[in-house]
Amino acid sequence: MIVAVLKESFPNEQRVALVPASVPLLTNAGMKVVVQRGAGALAGYSDDQYEAKGAGLAQERTDLFSADILLSVRTSGMNPEAGKDDLAHLRPGQTVIGMADPLGSPEWARSMAERGVSLFALELMPRITRAQSMDVLSAMAIVAGYRAVLLGALALPKMFPMMMTAAGTLSPAKVFVVGAGVAGLQAIATARRLGAVVSAYDVRPAVKEQVESLGAKFVEWNLQASGAEDQGGYAKQMDEEFYRKQRDMMTRVLAETDLVITTAAVPGKKAPTLVTSDMVAAMPPGSVLVDLAAERGGNCERTQPGKTVVEGNVTILGPTNLPSEVPFHASQMYAKNITTFLLYLIADGQMKLDLEDEIVHDTLVAHDGRIVNPQVCERLGIEPPAPAGATSEETST
Repeated sequence: MIVAVLKESFPNEQRVALVPASVPLLTNAGMKVVVQRGAGALAGYSDDQYEAKGAGLAQERTDLFSADILLSVRTSGMNPEAGKDDLAHLRPGQTVIGMADPLGSPEWARSMAERGVSLFALELMPRITRAQSMDVLSAMAIVAGYRAVLLGALALPKMFPMMMTAAGTLSPAKVFVVGAGVAGLQAIATARRLGAVVSAYDVRPAVKEQVESLGAKFVEWNLQASGAEDQGGYAKQMDEEFYRKQRDMMTRVLAETDLVITTAAVPGKKAPTLVTSDMVAAMPPGSVLVDLAAERGGNCERTQPGKTVVEGNVTILGPTNLPSEVPFHASQMYAKNITTFLLYLIADGQMKLDLEDEIVHDTLVAHDGRIVNPQVCERLGIEPPAPAGATSEETST
């Protein structure tokens, strides 16, 4: 089977789906790897490095669409403009693996199903122990949480650590992280390493121990948050009354905070509004808010995706693709995820889809000309497919 690695065409996307070190893992499994020239250049990986590891190179993007399997960071669903051109070149029987935003852009998944493509959306990976090495959302969240603190530190007119100098003692910056998922925990750890005093809040009381293990204070409010996490380990959207009470209590904390990092996002839905304009107005002069949910509309009412906004004396950052700003290591992590997943699907030189396997069932969005993922079917308002009659299906792509 031929595996093709596409150069990312989304504006300012610097990551690549496969790094040179991952090529031998696929060739040793009987696959041939072809990489579009320049695909890894922005991430720090040269064409020569890919060739040295056994990959072939293709000059024209269209040459890669003869491959059996296409790997990318952003498939058409997450790259709607350039994705139109790619969609026209897809053919029945091909397999596409990458991030596809099938819950937010289900029509794109339907378009790929109509082309007869098997689409795997890696952001639907279940958060179970045996899938940890394939979890792209967690991997990219680590990068985003780290980068968010650095952006906040640069925008803040204070230094993070406490310093005792001949010119007097400098008090440490106060950082408040909203959401203690993977991104939030990495933000906590990074802010602590820089010397800030860190506190955090999450609707899931169970994460208190994780927050405190990183040296941060867990802020506890008497809010009922049962059912705040789904079976896949992702946050669930709460009702508006819950968010109203949460905002009331958060206002007091924000009034004493230098840097706020919000991370609350629900897959496929608009991010909940946690910080209102009135709350921003109550923040200290010179304070900063970094909204990691900006791509989903933002946790802050004043967030503008992809822009920096100054409200009074408060700076609000709305980054939409932080992992791309650390492309070398983000690509390295993503490549590990996608390679492990692909090897999981391959046996004896062929792709074997066990449709009852949780990893395959959850990530497979389109197959045999139809949408097969129940969540995506719900978004499209169509009936989900009947359970597979057989436990496995073998395809020769």
